[in-house]
Amino acid sequence: MLIREYKRLLLFISPLLLFVLVAFQFYDGNFTQVPARVSKWFGDSLQTDSNDHQTLLPHTNPPQPNPTIGPANPLSPPGGLKSTPAAPNDGPSKATLHREVFSLSTADRKYFKIKFGDMEAMNPNIIPHPTLDDTWIIVAQDQKSAMTNSVWFSELVCNAAFKNDVLECIFPPTILPIAATTSDKCVGELAFFALNVGPHDARVFYGPKTPYALYGSNSMYTCFGQFMQDFRTLVDWGFEIFVQEDFRQATELQRPPPYRAIEKNWFPFWDKQGHVYAHYDVSPRRVFARLDHDGSVGPDLAPNAYANDDKCMERYMLKLAPELESIHQATNSLLITLCKRSDPSCEVTDSNTFLFTIFQHKSYYGFHSVYEPYVMLFKQTAPFEIHAISQKPIWIHGRGLEMSHPTIVPGPQTQGQTEMFYLTSMSWKQRGQKYHGYIDDVLFVAFGIEDARTGGIDVLAGDLLADLGLCSD
Repeated sequence: MLIREYKRLLLFISPLLLFVLVAFQFYDGNFTQVPARVSKWFGDSLQTDSNDHQTLLPHTNPPQPNPTIGPANPLSPPGGLKSTPAAPNDGPSKATLHREVFSLSTADRKYFKIKFGDMEAMNPNIIPHPTLDDTWIIVAQDQKSAMTNSVWFSELVCNAAFKNDVLECIFPPTILPIAATTSDKCVGELAFFALNVGPHDARVFYGPKTPYALYGSNSMYTCFGQFMQDFRTLVDWGFEIFVQEDFRQATELQRPPPYRAIEKNWFPFWDKQGHVYAHYDVSPRRVFARLDHDGSVGPDLAPNAYANDDKCMERYMLKLAPELESIHQATNSLLITLCKRSDPSCEVTDSNTFLFTIFQHKSYYGFHSVYEPYVMLFKQTAPFEIHAISQKPIWIHGRGLEMSHPTIVPGPQTQGQTEMFYLTSMSWKQRGQKYHGYIDDVLFVAFGIEDARTGGIDVLAGDLLADLGLCSD
């Protein structure tokens, strides 16, 4: 009788698990890749509209940008960055010029691959190893399970070094010991998220003193939330002084209301005094708040910066199509002084030192996502106003210009689609360098490629900051 009942249960559970596997693809393309034989039936149906509200959107096809690559221009003199006049923004139907960046270390100056042994991974992170030279710690989402209809997720981690222009694990990767969480808030169309086991899309990065992991998991406050933990508790880091209340255990972060059902892509930042804040949204308006170590937060502080930010974003932010386009936060934050470390006259001041992050403009035409990354600088003192925004998106040398993908629906709106690069994290390349740097320091930028591969590029920080439009102009 138990066997008979078990078979009946399987008849119910098996289609549900298949639905779960397909549904995870809807999470902005960042959960796990659905097999090609299934994914071609579906698009990125759980979309974010121009107001950053999650909804099931119809698959209409507005005009698709056809980007070209702009010539590289030298960085402004070391005394500071000068803006150039913003080009007229006629919307997504016009060609978009890019700022192309090149690797400082690879033979062909293209981005390098990141390999986790024989494991397939996506959405990578790179931070310098705390004690070993020419060694980095890499982390990424385990992409593929040997189990049919798996709902179990994990993050791969290893020490890595360069070999033949590939950053690869020195020994086979292991799994970050992040505990699964549960939620009773996943209802209706998102009920399948309650079956999730394990973390998603971890961001690993340095704060001013400590490395952290920030990841998505089932939430106490909404269906899917964001958790933060001292990264040193998850790997063999060696001895360092720990602050017990500084995210020593996995802590769910809160936000000023209202919550979305699925929260993602948050990043923390630190002010000049070392206080930590959480940044939740960059569009249509910023949302950020003071963060306590128990995960609680104060009120939304962004309205204090609206007078400056609204004008700056109206001037420099790309205008979105009514459907199938959105703006997403992407990476962690870092702090940069806009002069050269090698310049003896370079001094850190409030007028030349800013927080910065990368956000991305997403389009989803023909069932294929394309992301264009932009840099945003904002002040490290209250009210944390935006200082500058990229006037052109960043193009990583080696990214495919013409994209052929099995999920792309042929048509005029998909002609000239480019390879999907999804930027996930950035860090200073040099061992011992944590949160703060200068324009002549080298950065790692890590990214996923077509939800199937991982890559990174090492560039001068100043190269990412070219073509900034200053809010004060």
